[in-house]
Amino acid sequence: MIPVLSEYEQFVYSLQARFSSIQTSTLVVKRTSAGSAQVVGTLYFSHEVKLRIFETIDFVERCIEDYSYEIYQGDEKLCWYDCWPHPDDPALASTFPHHKHIPPDIKHHRVPAPHLSFEHPNLPALIEEVERLIPSFFKS
Repeated sequence: MIPVLSEYEQFVYSLQARFSSIQTSTLVVKRTSAGSAQVVGTLYFSHEVKLRIFETIDFVERCIEDYSYEIYQGDEKLCWYDCWPHPDDPALASTFPHHKHIPPDIKHHRVPAPHLSFEHPNLPALIEEVERLIPSFFKS
């Protein structure tokens, strides 16, 4: 379950302290009403890797309503996650509507995203994915 607003703010603003791989964070929690907020910004890592984040959260229902997560290395988009439904794609049924866009043909090549949810924070799993990508693809 998504925590209450004050706890989610603390969670977001403490990510850099919890994950030493994060070099800089521009994440902000923008309250859009008494019961909702948006989380927007970018987490920066080594080797010009960045994770762009957009979430809309309903703190009354305690769930993520919408999200988009994009992973870049420099200006190259490596992949992105979204929850736009593709009900006619049987390959995505196992995690509907959560999925990841990957190369080749990044716009149309989608795979299931079993670690994403509307019911719990997604950011730790995404940060861990970035941490796994850095040594695999971007040797110093």
